[in-house]
Amino acid sequence: MSIKKTIVKSLKPGGYFLIDGEPCRVISIEKSKPGKHGSAKANIVAVGFFDKRKRNVITPADRMVDVPLIDKKSATVITDMGETLNLMDSETYETYEVSRPADEELASRITNNVEVEVWDLMGRQIIVRVKSQ
Repeated sequence: MSIKKTIVKSLKPGGYFLIDGEPCRVISIEKSKPGKHGSAKANIVAVGFFDKRKRNVITPADRMVDVPLIDKKSATVITDMGETLNLMDSETYETYEVSRPADEELASRITNNVEVEVWDLMGRQIIVRVKSQ
C-alpha cells in the first residue's frame, strides 16, 4: 500500500487521510487550543473517496495519521463493457479495467477513444475526469 504518515494539525480541507482504512477527503477541520488538562484536539469532518460516506473524527492534534499517496495518470478508453471500462495507460500502454464512475454526468461524457484522468488510491482505480473529447 502506498501511504505516508503526517501529523493531524497539518491536514487541510481538500486533503486526504485514512479513517478505518478508507481514504477520505477532508471537508473541514477545527482545532481547539490546549487546555489545562490536555492537548489540543482536532474535529475533522471527511467524506469517503469511494463510498461517499460522511465521517466525523475527534483526535489529538499532535497524533500521526496515515495519508494515501495518489498516483494520477492519463488513460484512453478502449472499450465500454457496460459496468466496466477497458483503459490503456498513455505512458506505459498497458491495458486495465476500471469500473464506470457513479457520477452520471461524468459517466455520460465517457465514450471510446476519449482521454480520462485516473487516480490510483491504495490499489483501487477510479476515473476522476474526462480530459478531452
